[in-house]
Amino acid sequence: MDFSSVSPAHSFPPRDGRSFDERRPLLLAACKQFITDSRQAVHSRHDAGASGTDVVHWLARMMDTLVTDLFADIVTADNTAAALAGHLTLVAVGGYGRGELNPFSDVDIMFLHDGTVPQETVEAFAQKLLYFLWDLRLDVGYSVRTAADCVELAAADATIKTALIDCRFLAGHPPLFDTLHKTVFRQILPKSSDSFIKEKIAEMRRRRGKYGATIYLLEPNLKEGEGGLRDLQTALWVARVKYKFDTINELVIKGVLSEEELEVYHNALDHLWRMRNEMHFHTGRKSDQLNFDLQVHMARYFGYTDRGRVLAVEDFMRDFYRHAARVEHFASTLVSRCIWRDEGALKVLGYFVRRPVGEGCFVLKGELIVPDESVVEKNPAVLMHIFELAQKHRVTLNIRVKWLVRRSLHLVNDKFRRNRAVNQAFLNILRSDKGVADTLRLMHHLEFLNEYIPEFEHIYCKVQHDLYHIYTVDIHTLFAVEQIEGILNDTLSRELPLPCRVARQIGKRELLILSVMFHDIGKGEGGGHAEKGAAMIPTIARRMGLSKEDSERLEFLVRNHLLFAHIAQRRDLSDEKMILQFARQMGTSENLKMLYLLTVADVRAVGSDVWTTWKASLLNELYEKAFNILERGDFKLEAGSERARTIRRTVREMVEYDIPAVTAREELRALPVRYLLSTPLADIADHLRLLVRLESSDLVLQVRHEPEHGYSTITICTFDVYGLFAMITGVMAAGGMNILGAQINTSKKGKVLDILQVNSPQGFLITDENRWQKAEDDLRKVLHGTLSVVEMVENRHRPTLLTSKPAPRVPTRVEIDNEVSEEYTVIDIYAHDKVGLLYLITSTLNRLGLYIGVSKISTKVDQVADVFYVKDIFGHKIIAEDKLNDIKSTLAAAIDDWT
Repeated sequence: MDFSSVSPAHSFPPRDGRSFDERRPLLLAACKQFITDSRQAVHSRHDAGASGTDVVHWLARMMDTLVTDLFADIVTADNTAAALAGHLTLVAVGGYGRGELNPFSDVDIMFLHDGTVPQETVEAFAQKLLYFLWDLRLDVGYSVRTAADCVELAAADATIKTALIDCRFLAGHPPLFDTLHKTVFRQILPKSSDSFIKEKIAEMRRRRGKYGATIYLLEPNLKEGEGGLRDLQTALWVARVKYKFDTINELVIKGVLSEEELEVYHNALDHLWRMRNEMHFHTGRKSDQLNFDLQVHMARYFGYTDRGRVLAVEDFMRDFYRHAARVEHFASTLVSRCIWRDEGALKVLGYFVRRPVGEGCFVLKGELIVPDESVVEKNPAVLMHIFELAQKHRVTLNIRVKWLVRRSLHLVNDKFRRNRAVNQAFLNILRSDKGVADTLRLMHHLEFLNEYIPEFEHIYCKVQHDLYHIYTVDIHTLFAVEQIEGILNDTLSRELPLPCRVARQIGKRELLILSVMFHDIGKGEGGGHAEKGAAMIPTIARRMGLSKEDSERLEFLVRNHLLFAHIAQRRDLSDEKMILQFARQMGTSENLKMLYLLTVADVRAVGSDVWTTWKASLLNELYEKAFNILERGDFKLEAGSERARTIRRTVREMVEYDIPAVTAREELRALPVRYLLSTPLADIADHLRLLVRLESSDLVLQVRHEPEHGYSTITICTFDVYGLFAMITGVMAAGGMNILGAQINTSKKGKVLDILQVNSPQGFLITDENRWQKAEDDLRKVLHGTLSVVEMVENRHRPTLLTSKPAPRVPTRVEIDNEVSEEYTVIDIYAHDKVGLLYLITSTLNRLGLYIGVSKISTKVDQVADVFYVKDIFGHKIIAEDKLNDIKSTLAAAIDDWT
């Protein structure tokens, strides 16, 4: 687009002797109109499909026209031309210097002078232009420097040095700019080219650490994140310092890039520009973070549509990650070529110092090299041996070997996948006690893993549009492998003592690692991913040459990989019959051990906020209970009544000096048998002492802090009243306390013994005794009817003016299970987390006339998955279909209406 024909200067008021300041209001109006008209023109072309590259260049030219017109007007109108002529140049730096501006990008300029004019004169001129640009609401960064200043500052600051690489003449005295340009490329950069390259690589690492050290974060940063614009820019800065060129096309002439790679660069840059342009236009501001709301808009804008159960936004983000992976690969390759020097000399020297490791591979200076690359074409199995040997000798792959692998992916065909040597080498990699996750990650990065295991393509860059999973499915899988490797190698023994102890008993570690690799492999196929993944296993196992027994165990683990967490977190672990059914389903203790370890790795790999000591305790409890049944070898329930009698007798002996024998006998007989069978003896004795205290008080509350678990256990003893649990949850919600789990017990004497595990919403232990005292006082007032729990929750729930982070909403789902428990109807509730939601659910259950016997509370970042074991007012399960439907619809409506 030609902006000279619509230059703001055409609308500038005549000077007619007036100064710039006198004409300023009219100038400001003309420039605002120019910006509005120009941006609208560019926006229209963007919407019509203009390339990202064209748009950023048009916007830069628009800014050039504006800035240079203003520069000329100020110089002429205020008679500063004589003082500054030949002494001042206006220079564009940074992205603006490259001639690349997004709609709301920063505009960086430098006032370059030769030092012969008083500094105050230059600064006065600069301020006049800058204040005008700021009044136009432009984000303008600036500096006032001489060429000597640039040399001095660049020596101490790599950021300044980088900005100078991209400097461009705008207006003023051209020879002054030419001097700066020569200074940059002949004096500043050559003196420190090696240190500059090291600085930029270190900066790239720091940046990735800040914005996400993986491409596959679910809310990536388009500019600073891995695979973003800054990766391409960094690669180009490093290449310009190393190879001294003006345009990237020269790298093809110099033999650094191929024509195909140059095309990859241009396409990648254009795609990122087009996305960033739309983000700016849509938000009306500078915007680089692809948050969930923006992702939905971008998917729609770029023409993606829903495909059955696969959302348009998931397809859009999957393509984004594939594109980001290509950007990261291009950038890493170009940077690596810049630091790989004196290759010819190394070949000669390497002949004498390299160490042969087999299959035509050698180790040289901590890297695996393949001097004769034709060995791969002659024997494609070498491709797998490359990874095996690098892992075995604890070395990295040389950059040329990485190129070799990528260039040779076409050799990975069905014959290769069924090759016994190839599969043996792969299993050797999994059996190794070091570097399994790193090797698989490298295979994934070079796209070798997708070729070797084609089913992996289903989950490659696969997005799950929620806050619970913060990585794509393939990256989550690799993190899970990292977790299982840490467990198998005992490096996580302090954090995970039981899993590490169980891992030492595993027969085939490679089979366990394969189960982790394949547990989500069915996710690319829509719903029911566990079954779909399990259906793929026989084919994969046959191809890999696994035995029938190993294939069946692998299929079992993939099919049931959700079961262990589901039972542990969402079912009553004191229900012996349910535990017995679960143990029977496991069949063997080896199946149980592997499924337990797979579950631990899976949950821990989801995200840092998901794994908690509370979840760990639930998984451990289920494992130990099921393992004891399997080791016992019989699947018969022990006589509960006999065990309960023994427990009562033992506890009476424990409290004989504290509680009269008759009182202890009565209280213990009144307690539910399931409570007695599932509670440690010391805890029963402690609870008995609390229950006896109810004779002199209507509420007894005990708090026990458990810092090693990250929560406090609250035991509440009181007399049963209708809706008691809703009152308790309301008081906790009003006090800013997060309930992790609740065990509800009601004795035949009408006494309630509720045991809650509680921490802060941020996951911290609450140690402030004043908060606990207030919670007790509030609960007592609620029980006495002097305080309204409804008002307490509503006050805590007041709307805020602060904006919350955009997040995908979890659709409310209510499911009812009448099979899992003989005594209770089980209600599963899945919903988006909200303040006071647990109170809302429990009070709604009360209104429906339901009695809550057991509650399992689970929160996953922005989602809740709560379970309630309920009976009707007569103590029966709810069977009637119309009543069940009423429960579902009433709960769902109440949750959705809770804003």
